[in-house]
Amino acid sequence: MFAFVVAAVFLLLFGGGVLRDRRRFGNAVYLGLAVTFLGIGLLARIDETRPGLAETVMVALLLVLGIGPVVLAGLLCANGVKMVRKEGRRPANLLALLAGLGMFGVMALTVATALTGSPVLGLLTSTTLLVLGYVSFLFVCFVGYAFLYGRMRLRRDADYVVVLGSGLVGGRRVPPLLASRLDRGRQVYEKLAERDGEPPVLITSGGQGPDEELPESHAMADHLIDGGFPAAAVVREDRSRTTEENMLFSKELMERERPGSSCVIVTNNFHAFRAALMARKAGLDGQVVGSPTAAYFWPSATLREFVAVFLQYKGVNFGICLVLVLLGVLAWGVR
Repeated sequence: MFAFVVAAVFLLLFGGGVLRDRRRFGNAVYLGLAVTFLGIGLLARIDETRPGLAETVMVALLLVLGIGPVVLAGLLCANGVKMVRKEGRRPANLLALLAGLGMFGVMALTVATALTGSPVLGLLTSTTLLVLGYVSFLFVCFVGYAFLYGRMRLRRDADYVVVLGSGLVGGRRVPPLLASRLDRGRQVYEKLAERDGEPPVLITSGGQGPDEELPESHAMADHLIDGGFPAAAVVREDRSRTTEENMLFSKELMERERPGSSCVIVTNNFHAFRAALMARKAGLDGQVVGSPTAAYFWPSATLREFVAVFLQYKGVNFGICLVLVLLGVLAWGVR
């Protein structure tokens, strides 16, 4: 019963957090804790169910815990190799491969500890598993809430649609990844334009990189206009170099033309939740929606987004990791 009460408390905190502001990472943690304690409560009472169900559930859990990590690590390695072949060997493209290899490394460390009984390996394994458990919990919270956030109903009162830029191909052409954002931005614009009152404005946001012949926002606007989008409805924000600057400089444009305005921000789906956190930090009254991304690109991109969010709260996260390491050392020392 206690686990169900705790789950209900965290569920209430989650609901209150969503009502206050959907763009909070705390909402993801509350939801994760609610689901965790609900699962604990259900497992604790499984003996009260019909005969045979408890044994079936336990066997299924053991199979998932035993085989699941191996399968996941293998899939991550395979995806990492595909990312390198398709996207090159940039550090960001290696994340899935490194995560898969890291999981295999932890498994090997655990087996070595069990076989050798080494105190040093035992200490290293226990602390590693504690930290990895914490990070994995946060990652599951991040992915789960990002999935929910990406499916929240589109607001209909927005004055602007802001499409975030990305790198150009050959210094001037819009790549498929950016084209999908522009297509989604156009869909959102057309949806908002159906309402009564003043029509929205679409902002293409992106400055000029060192290897680009023109600002990303100009290439994006040209891509839209060449496809039949009304030129008068497009505004170019061409100073930004980062996502944070996308938010800040777009906000300046909006406040100058329509003070107190709201917006819908468009990026790729793997980037939507982190962009929402940035929009909140920048003081933008904006919902973030995502455009489709190739399936092979999603694992590495999601890992990159999670790492960025983890580091955004590095004081808290590293502090908790340090406490877990100390607890692991203490627990091993009093054995």
